[in-house]
Amino acid sequence: MTSARGRAAAIAAAAVTAAGLATALPAQADPGHRGTLLSSRPLHTAAALPSASSTRAISYVSEGVGGKRITVTGTVAVPKGKAPRGGWPVLSWAHGTTGTADACAPSRDTADGPAHDYLSITEGYLDKWVARGFAVVQTDYEGMGTPGGHPYLNGVSEANTVLDIVRAAHRVDPHIGRNFYVAGHSQGGQATLFTAAAKKAGDVRLKGAVSIAPGSHMAETAQYVRTGYPGAELAVPFLFVQLNGVKAADPSFHPEDLLTSAAAKVLESGQRDACLAQLREAGSSIPPKEVFRPDADLTAFDAYYNAQEPSALDLRVPTFVAQGTADTSVSPAATKGVVADLCKRYPDISYREYEGADHRASIGASFDDAFRFVQAVQSGRQPAGTC
Repeated sequence: MTSARGRAAAIAAAAVTAAGLATALPAQADPGHRGTLLSSRPLHTAAALPSASSTRAISYVSEGVGGKRITVTGTVAVPKGKAPRGGWPVLSWAHGTTGTADACAPSRDTADGPAHDYLSITEGYLDKWVARGFAVVQTDYEGMGTPGGHPYLNGVSEANTVLDIVRAAHRVDPHIGRNFYVAGHSQGGQATLFTAAAKKAGDVRLKGAVSIAPGSHMAETAQYVRTGYPGAELAVPFLFVQLNGVKAADPSFHPEDLLTSAAAKVLESGQRDACLAQLREAGSSIPPKEVFRPDADLTAFDAYYNAQEPSALDLRVPTFVAQGTADTSVSPAATKGVVADLCKRYPDISYREYEGADHRASIGASFDDAFRFVQAVQSGRQPAGTC
């Protein structure tokens, strides 16, 4: 006998499918078990990977901040050819910072989209994986493309959505296997580390992790901007994303009360439709020292982001960490510190720097090493660690 909850989930899923993903279940709904596939449709925009036999836009059930059931969107790309025994191995990609607005979700990317300057780079990277026989899945994260705000850099929520899209992908195509690898950049690099530390799931099996320029020391951004240190203007657009992220995770937090009127307008645009590139442009006219009000209390901001630091995690799978030496968004020194802390509890970590690579260039620069790392894990070899 179908339960009332199950009937409601089926009706809601049918409604989402009929709408072609134009709508989704409310963020506070409880539509079913984690990884339940709610809808699936062919995707032919810039978000589709050229080397895939097909790319589909999907919605699925995951678990968000506070343990609530949420609907998440994402994409599933299947390789060409015949799947190997056991199904296609899976790469679950955790994307870097694009913003918090729905328009910034990778599954919504178009050739002239507001986040295409970044997503065009990651789409090229992911196409290399699908061309080499990996089913590539990419979550949009909680609150991006679905009702509710995006709790930026919330490690547990990110890890849940990264894991649950693998479960959903198997329901999209039964030739997609149960073994998967997680990889991500920047925000996604931090999400990758949280996924690598997550409790093992019985139905899908995480085998290894690739973290590129993982975000860390996030709580320092606000003070860095507030004091106007050299280079603080580069941190301003990320600050708006961070402030909206805390608000999404904790509705009692009101970031607009901390900001000057000019900065509050930019913050609101980030909630509505502005992605990182637009926030960078809009915030360029505001000197860093004029972002916060003089009496701004940053206690809640600091507490939230200190709780999202990856350094104290206990990793569970072999992990490869990549970092560009010319990165001004995530410093090599910060990443080295994270790796050193992680090594104290888990020795199977490989770390490599890429000379002259900036934040975005580290994605492509590290591909060959990341692929060899995954191949080694696939073959049962233990990749050489650097701890």
